[in-house]
Amino acid sequence: MKQWLACEPTIIESGRGFYLIDTRGNHYIDGISSLWCNVHGHRVKKIDDAIKKQLSKIAHSTLLGLAQTKSIELAEKLIAIAPKNLKKVFYSDSGATSVEIALKIAYQYYHNKGQKRNKFIALGQSYHGDTIGSVSVGGIELFHSIFKPMLFKTYFVPSPFPYRFNDTAEQCKKFTLDKIEKLLKQHSKNIAAVVVEPLVQGAAGIIVHPKGFLKGVRELTKKYDVFLIADEVATGFGRTGKMFACENEGVQPDIMCLAKGITGGYLPLAATLTTQEIFEAFLGKPDEFKTFYHGHTYTGNALACAAAIASLELFKENKIIESLPAKIDLIADYLKRISVLDFVGDVRQCGMMAGIEIVKDKKTKKFFSCDKLIGAKVCAAMRPKGVMMRPLSDVIVLMPPVAIDLPLLRKLLDIVYDTIKNDLPKIVK
Repeated sequence: MKQWLACEPTIIESGRGFYLIDTRGNHYIDGISSLWCNVHGHRVKKIDDAIKKQLSKIAHSTLLGLAQTKSIELAEKLIAIAPKNLKKVFYSDSGATSVEIALKIAYQYYHNKGQKRNKFIALGQSYHGDTIGSVSVGGIELFHSIFKPMLFKTYFVPSPFPYRFNDTAEQCKKFTLDKIEKLLKQHSKNIAAVVVEPLVQGAAGIIVHPKGFLKGVRELTKKYDVFLIADEVATGFGRTGKMFACENEGVQPDIMCLAKGITGGYLPLAATLTTQEIFEAFLGKPDEFKTFYHGHTYTGNALACAAAIASLELFKENKIIESLPAKIDLIADYLKRISVLDFVGDVRQCGMMAGIEIVKDKKTKKFFSCDKLIGAKVCAAMRPKGVMMRPLSDVIVLMPPVAIDLPLLRKLLDIVYDTIKNDLPKIVK
């Protein structure tokens, strides 16, 4: 914050297409989708019009004891594209709240069934949001360690991260799955769920899991009869090449968390999807107190739901998912070229999500000192060239809107490549 106050910030005033425009009229390609949520670009007519049309009717009405047309329509659309076993939708307003709700649903399901299951298994370096429950299942020490006295206990297993563990992908996968199974053998009667970011751990630095890892976790949760919570907040809505990351390995979670791209990046909205079986555990007579006592003021906000419906219609109309393979291949081609550059330790990609890890020494994988702020300086060097990026420590995150066109994506990648090749060596001196 001290450094922030000492600098003159870039102030965004408007946007057009896949560009952000600051108060001085400078244009920047939105290389991180306005923090991983923008899908179709800015000032998209169909979404703009949907919000305006809804605004002429009503902006918001509570869902507590009532229903609302747009929230019903969106729930139907979400269930239609979600894994087949997911039948019910619970709305909130952010990724963190969607996970918080998932944890509470899992816990209360077993409570309503007469079982005490109050523990969860999560991955090291995981990130699920900044509310207390989501932090409790988060594994990033930098973000979470200060709050440990406030958190409930979670069993953590090492993230399957081949680059940092100096193992093959298969060895990493087996090691972590064995750790999960050991915990399930010992504590399954006390564990409500295993919580994962499917395929990619975003805030940890775009850690891409070995192929088959997610499927292996699903098999273990079924074997030991615990829930699988898939946090698709960052990975959902086309980011991994499919509508949802779970599709890549044919996995059907018991609970799935959605946010970020759900409205195309327009308005805060989140949804926690779950099965009919879980839903029915909350049905009972008033004096049984099986109700899920959790609610948000802006749950199922009509404007946000209208934006989300328009966004989902654009996915279909513009064949966004079908357009992704060419974009994914283009990113992969550039990452190959970037991987051999000086100070690039690792490049990681899953669909439209990519991370470029900057290191002091390629052979030893040694980090730069955190006070050097190498990642931040590299991203700052891209701004005069017309690209807006944000790093995760010294991992340069590349996550453009999934609807970006190929020529503009190539322009973005050219600037990223040029900056890492020509500016990075000067920055590290």
